[in-house]
Amino acid sequence: MEHEQSESKVDGDRRQTSEETAAGTTDSTAELIVAERRLQSAQLSGDVAVLDELLDDRLIFTSGPDGRCYGKHDDLDLHRSGRQVITRLVEEDLTVLVEGRTGVTLFLGVLEGSVRGVPFAARMRYTRTWFYDGVQGWRLLAGHASAI
Repeated sequence: MEHEQSESKVDGDRRQTSEETAAGTTDSTAELIVAERRLQSAQLSGDVAVLDELLDDRLIFTSGPDGRCYGKHDDLDLHRSGRQVITRLVEEDLTVLVEGRTGVTLFLGVLEGSVRGVPFAARMRYTRTWFYDGVQGWRLLAGHASAI
């Protein structure tokens, strides 16, 4: 399995690379980058426990050409059952916006794997809306995916 990451871009007054991130961002921005990367890693490894921790119970995820909406239970079930397996995830770009307790991550990258036994490979754009919970940290509340 492969998980590659390239430079991160943090929007605000300036853009930053991964190397600059540790030294030059707010704690909340750096923590959101960590949460996004934990999500990617859990998707790649099928780690349902970490996904359960990061996904809010109210999650709404919109995907596909039909615009269907899915929830946390749907996502966890796909991973738990093995009906969705991600074998490759390559981050090409990551933009992060934080305003107070709300954050947005914009992921651009390549995913490969299978869904219900059907192989797929796609360049994807994910837009994810997060909120900061003082107890559990950053939690994913909503997301949208589009093939590019």
